[in-house]
Amino acid sequence: MQKFYTAHLNPYLNYHRPCGFATVGVDARGKRQRRYQPSDYATPYEKLKSLTKAEQYLKANLAFAQMDQAASRMSDTECAKRMGAAKSKLLQSCKIEAPFPPRFL
Repeated sequence: MQKFYTAHLNPYLNYHRPCGFATVGVDARGKRQRRYQPSDYATPYEKLKSLTKAEQYLKANLAFAQMDQAASRMSDTECAKRMGAAKSKLLQSCKIEAPFPPRFL
């Protein structure tokens, strides 16, 4: 499972799958409202890069140039296809047959 997460799922989620980042406002009753504008959708990596002084949040041995290369290695669709294929392979390897058929009442 860990190999699947680090090799396929995490790169797909961080570099290729957009997420909605809400803009939180307060209405007249004091209730917080979340609004999702079209400009609020980006991948987590794009959102990180858009922050001011984003370099301070990176690990010491990591740079945006390296992360840009990882993000541009393949298209969003290609990454999703590879992740789906790896997921299917993982689930097939986890599938085991029961030694006895299930009992129904």
